[in-house]
Amino acid sequence: MKRKGFQSLVVIGIIFFAAARSSAHCEIPCGIYDDKARISLIAEHITTIEKAMKVIISLQDSKPIDYNQLVRWITNKDKHACEIQSIVSQYFLTQRIKPDSDKYKDKLVVLHKMLVESMKCKQTTDLNLVNTLRTLLKEFQDLYFEEDR
Repeated sequence: MKRKGFQSLVVIGIIFFAAARSSAHCEIPCGIYDDKARISLIAEHITTIEKAMKVIISLQDSKPIDYNQLVRWITNKDKHACEIQSIVSQYFLTQRIKPDSDKYKDKLVVLHKMLVESMKCKQTTDLNLVNTLRTLLKEFQDLYFEEDR
């Protein structure tokens, strides 16, 4: 009996944890979207990745190396790269980019490149990736909001 109660508690905990972790815009067609806010969030994540990369580079050169801070900044950098991937895939690709929209393929290509560059940010501290992400974000923004001009 104790084991069954423990298993139930674990399952409930997993469900609660998963629900708490899902921070993407809901996938219920509510019609409430703030595309410009998502673009701003991506830009903020890019800036955070850039800062983390710079701190990681400086920490690697310090004597003695502060491994605790190094791990914290690497984790932070990776988390923000994942946030970009989440916004791109769960918000834009899943909900906002329609297959019959103007420049669908162009938007798709740019968003895919952003996913790949975000992945590369998790693998290295190459600051050129940050510049590439900013360029891609600007390119996507121009394509996406082209109709508003």
